[in-house]
Amino acid sequence: MFISDIKRVVEQVSRDKGIDRDILIKALEEALGSAARKKFGNKVDVEVQYNESTGEIEVFQFKDVAEVVTEPDIQISLEEGRKLDPECEIGDSLGTKMDTATFGRIAAQSAKQVIIQKMKDAERDAVYAGFIDRKGEIINGIVQRFDRGNIIVNLGQTEGILPSREQIPKESYRRGDRIRALIMDVLHDTRGPQIILSRTHPEFLVSLFKTEVPEINEGIVTIMGAAREPGIRAKFSVTSNDSDIDPVGACVGMKGSRVQNVVQELRGEKIDIIPWHIDPAKFVCKALSPAEISRVIIDEEHNSMEVIVPDEFLSIAIGKKGQNVRLASKLTKWHLDVISETRYSNAMQDGYDSLVSLPDIGISLADALYEKGFFSAEELSKASVEDLTQIRDITEEDAIQLIETARAHMLSMDDVDETSKAALANGEDDDPGTSEGSDVPKDAEEKSLDDENTSEQVLLPDNAGSDPIDPRE
Repeated sequence: MFISDIKRVVEQVSRDKGIDRDILIKALEEALGSAARKKFGNKVDVEVQYNESTGEIEVFQFKDVAEVVTEPDIQISLEEGRKLDPECEIGDSLGTKMDTATFGRIAAQSAKQVIIQKMKDAERDAVYAGFIDRKGEIINGIVQRFDRGNIIVNLGQTEGILPSREQIPKESYRRGDRIRALIMDVLHDTRGPQIILSRTHPEFLVSLFKTEVPEINEGIVTIMGAAREPGIRAKFSVTSNDSDIDPVGACVGMKGSRVQNVVQELRGEKIDIIPWHIDPAKFVCKALSPAEISRVIIDEEHNSMEVIVPDEFLSIAIGKKGQNVRLASKLTKWHLDVISETRYSNAMQDGYDSLVSLPDIGISLADALYEKGFFSAEELSKASVEDLTQIRDITEEDAIQLIETARAHMLSMDDVDETSKAALANGEDDDPGTSEGSDVPKDAEEKSLDDENTSEQVLLPDNAGSDPIDPRE
């Protein structure tokens, strides 16, 4: 089993497979050690070494010099030992070089299997090491085959998998087509490294712009975030550290050439490039473009914003099936509640009316509460004594009484709601002034329903630090 030109073979395999030369030599050493034990048993003391000068892997068998030989496989008599080393004594260990040709066919086959397995392991480790640091990069490949909706991509050294969930909807490929994708993850599986690819990840969009826009690679323009609905629409924000360079214009390119290249790669996906702003309210306004924004109410505690838009811009701000506001929310990382000015005005008026309707609260006290940010009886019921005592002429006893009055009012409102539900369940009408033959025009009823369903957002955050519509005017 001696390979005369093993050095050349090792170097060639190392070069072709990308496997470290030392790993291959170690695999050969283990294989020959395994073959020796297969032939002579596990008791034999075998040592395998690669000889750099001769290019040969040498196998040595070691035996202990004993006065009485009881186990010939691991012991040698003093007389025999003296033939090998005239100066040896009892207890010394002597090594003799073995002829690998005597290992036999079965041992040789075993060695071959060990070598093949070690080479596969080494090749798998080399591929994993080559790709683990490339996560987040774009890679080119060729569609090789399809497996239950997944696309297997030939990447040269190995194969990658593009799962069906990471494919752009309505995008189709045939065998042999070239494909570009993002290396999303690299898994060290027992069957081999799995390169997980993606064409839907927001980072794929970011990486495409990095390849198209030199200013991004140079660090002049920075991409601050991206959000996508693959194949339909995407938004990403950019900023520049050079006041002379417009980040949006740099990404668009001359006559839109740069952005068009990305759009073509994404099969016509519409891309909104948003200038980033350090002020979250201004950033949200830009992210909701082209809609105009009247005012923004920020609730930092719940990380949400209430965005009020003119009635004619409500549909534009929300977008088709809520797409525009949904992408803006992902991009800015704020929960956005978009409502029309009319609905906001009505809500503020209802809140002010609920304050005025509380017992022992006159218009002047309601105005004072309103100016301090308590816009409704519900908000007053959740207030703390410390907050209310900061209002002029309100003592601690007054604050406690106001909170209790507001809570009692809210409880009574809950009881009314429960009574109304029970009456409806029994087929009764809790409003004696309304009957089935109501004179309310049909088109007026439909308009009311439309007004209620105009905004897709339902969360109303606690109002904080805005310039709201004043229902007292």
